[in-house]
Amino acid sequence: MTIQEQVSLKNYNTFGIEAKAHYFIEITSEVELIELCQSGFLANKNLLILGGGSNILFTKDFEGIVIKNSIKGISFKKSGQLIRVTSGAGTNWHELVLKSLEYGANGLENLSLIPGTVGASPVQNIGAYGVELKDVFESLKAIKIATGEVATFTKDQCLFDYRSSVFKNDLKGQFIITEVTLNLHNSKETNISYGALKSALNEKKIDNPTSKEISNTVIDIRQSKLPDPSKIGNAGSFYKNPVIDKSDFTILQQKYNGIPGFHQPANKVKIPAAWLIEQTGWKGKKIGNVGVNPTQPLVLVNYGKGTGKEIKDLSIAIQKSVFSKFNITLEAEVNIY
Repeated sequence: MTIQEQVSLKNYNTFGIEAKAHYFIEITSEVELIELCQSGFLANKNLLILGGGSNILFTKDFEGIVIKNSIKGISFKKSGQLIRVTSGAGTNWHELVLKSLEYGANGLENLSLIPGTVGASPVQNIGAYGVELKDVFESLKAIKIATGEVATFTKDQCLFDYRSSVFKNDLKGQFIITEVTLNLHNSKETNISYGALKSALNEKKIDNPTSKEISNTVIDIRQSKLPDPSKIGNAGSFYKNPVIDKSDFTILQQKYNGIPGFHQPANKVKIPAAWLIEQTGWKGKKIGNVGVNPTQPLVLVNYGKGTGKEIKDLSIAIQKSVFSKFNITLEAEVNIY
């Protein structure tokens, strides 16, 4: 374990933003992490735990310690139709999906090609095409930063919610996740309830898709809508889809014919943020070195020389436009520093 100073973070964030970390430490094992936490070096310093850098926007240098979680490894344990997979937090998420499918473990196919690492998946409760992490989650291991103690969190203890968990709220900044265990299966059961996925499968004339066919279709959809971060800097979806009261949605329906909405529990309705952004005229708009993706307006992009401040200013301008027209506040899914 080496402590580096004044390290560029440009290659550690998918926006490709230049920023420096005062201290930078890459961790490759749980033992290393425990030793670091017990050393006292982290005390009273700002900390940032970095995975794949796909959900972060730097607007300035980070005056603290950036810990790059590179704890890897994937293992499978089969019991009947249940297949339990345990992965190091630093493993690339899509790599886990592909290796699980290769093993014959199904359940992650709808979550194909989501950027980032396994350790970030429970923090965000990642989700796509009708499936969320909580649907397959069993438990995780994490190290308490203040003491170096090892803790295990069950599904209930993680308090999963829409793109959220206890690690984004009450326990934010207190633990570093080292491994995640998921419950997958080898049955033919699949989830194709999500409209866009079902339509894409119909176009391919696939009536009873295998998990691999679902994964390939999800990859096709994502690649057709989302720019490749290695070519155009971006962090995927910048905003969460807002959830509003059903009564407020009814009022919006009367004013905006055709506004899409998906009914949720407790008389709530989820509205696609992409639709709201497009209706306010931002889709495809470019301002200087940054802009809004022309095929998926949820994605803000850095065209090469943009700064974090430019992207943040753009995101705020979009939020103001949406609030002004619809009285809806868009909440950023990306973490801004």
